[in-house]
Amino acid sequence: MQIIWYGHSCFLIKTSNGKRILMDPFDNSLGYKTDFPKCDIVTMSHSHLTNSYLNILNYKTKIINSIGAFNLNYLNIVGIKTFHDNCNGLKRGSNIIFLLKFDNVYICHLGDLGHIPPDYILDKLKNIDVLFIPIGGHFTLNGNEAYDLCSFIQPKLIIPMHYKTNTLKMNLDDCKNFLIHMPVIEKINSNLLNINNISDDSLMKTILLKPPSI
Repeated sequence: MQIIWYGHSCFLIKTSNGKRILMDPFDNSLGYKTDFPKCDIVTMSHSHLTNSYLNILNYKTKIINSIGAFNLNYLNIVGIKTFHDNCNGLKRGSNIIFLLKFDNVYICHLGDLGHIPPDYILDKLKNIDVLFIPIGGHFTLNGNEAYDLCSFIQPKLIIPMHYKTNTLKMNLDDCKNFLIHMPVIEKINSNLLNINNISDDSLMKTILLKPPSI
């Protein structure tokens, strides 16, 4: 499996059989490049253009932007309704957590989650191998809240997203308030990560990818 971070909350995931899943593509307002590749599936956690840019899609791309279960022959996806704020969506509306299962790997992308989910949702987030979690605050979880949620979920690998970088044109916190809590941190000098296997001994390891350059 290969993971490429395009910035903000957008990741491209390549499965072992060559399928491409693009998550939360953004428009050109953020400062990052929007030269996304062709893909088989696009997931969108909510309708803001910073997470649901449609102009990069072709007619063969399957769009998943709703809650429920989606079973494909190479991938299972579940969308769970949450909120983009901590007041039941009154400020910024709803948000979708996406759970993906393929290649015997269980992935969770929290989208622009703005609150700690209730227990009935946390129960669905057990045994996560790779967790993509927003940490920049202001519109989503901040660093302290993100750490608290990771402590509940106990994923094997954690990839922070949606935080301030030198490129991003949005007022967010940087990654420091999150990283200060994390027990194990591996900094990757690339926005690309290859994962051949995930050890059963891995727990709460944070992978800090290099932000893509402009």
